[in-house]
Amino acid sequence: MIDLRSDTVTKPTAAMRRAMAEAEVGDDVYGEDPTVRKLEERVAEMLGKQASLFLPSGTMGNTIGIKLHTRHGEEVVCDHRAHILDWEMSMMAWFSGCLARPVPTVDGVLRWADIEPVVRPRGTGFPAPTAAANIEHPHNMGGGTLFPIEGIEEICDRAHERGLKVHMDGARLFNAVAASGVSAARIVAKTDTAMFCLSKGLGAPVGSMLAGDAATMAEARLYRKRLGGGMRQAGILAAAGLVALEASPRHLPEDHSNARLMAERIGLDPAKIPTNIVIFDIAKTGLTPADFLARLKADGILASSVGGTRIRLVTHYDVSRADCVKAADVIATLLA
Repeated sequence: MIDLRSDTVTKPTAAMRRAMAEAEVGDDVYGEDPTVRKLEERVAEMLGKQASLFLPSGTMGNTIGIKLHTRHGEEVVCDHRAHILDWEMSMMAWFSGCLARPVPTVDGVLRWADIEPVVRPRGTGFPAPTAAANIEHPHNMGGGTLFPIEGIEEICDRAHERGLKVHMDGARLFNAVAASGVSAARIVAKTDTAMFCLSKGLGAPVGSMLAGDAATMAEARLYRKRLGGGMRQAGILAAAGLVALEASPRHLPEDHSNARLMAERIGLDPAKIPTNIVIFDIAKTGLTPADFLARLKADGILASSVGGTRIRLVTHYDVSRADCVKAADVIATLLA
């Protein structure tokens, strides 16, 4: 099967498996796992933050990131198709007790001009006060779209002037680095916290990272424990993450090129595919998403439905260029 459902389906490389087998470990809940500590130090260095925390998942990273910056009964501004809003089982409400304030965007890319009108100050009596803003970069449901670095910095600067915090859901942060040429440290420099996944395009089998200042990450460690994220001898997993950080980013441009190739072959504008996500609409085919996906599967191709009549393809290092050509040609035939 050519699996284009997500870049989470990647298999760990031989180098990752070797590192996992040989990892030096200890009890990370006690802070005694040397491989986890090495990973957290390396990530903090790469992102220019004081500290970072190894987590089982990106959802946990975003959940903790929001919790760190809010109190129950406050609002978090995000775009109307944000991952934290639609794809994380309402953890913002369930764990943080906060209300999302979604702002409509065309492609998921917020501007401060979008955020400012919905910011609500404390102490006005009736509206819930705004506590934080969420930036999703790259934007999943926007089709891997990117914020301009000037836009990220303006949101952070203006938010901080208003006493608001900024969390970045950078699940595919290194795809943004590869596509924009802007370093990870520059992208997250002005955010209060930033999360990225080791388990997507970077290919590690498990894990995400949350980074921020040292005091905030110490508090984050307590929330990780509350959520059941203390993983004991987690160095076995962290070892794969270290390999992923060093080896995988150089392959991401190939994934982006394959995504643009697929987009062009199915009749989309490849210039509008900045990273490794291709989203297209099948409404004109008359097929339901379930029928469309079933026909693809019969031809050996797996894809996913992302709401309405939209279908998503995600390239990664386990699908070759030839795989992408084959899949795109099957899709083009169905769309025609």
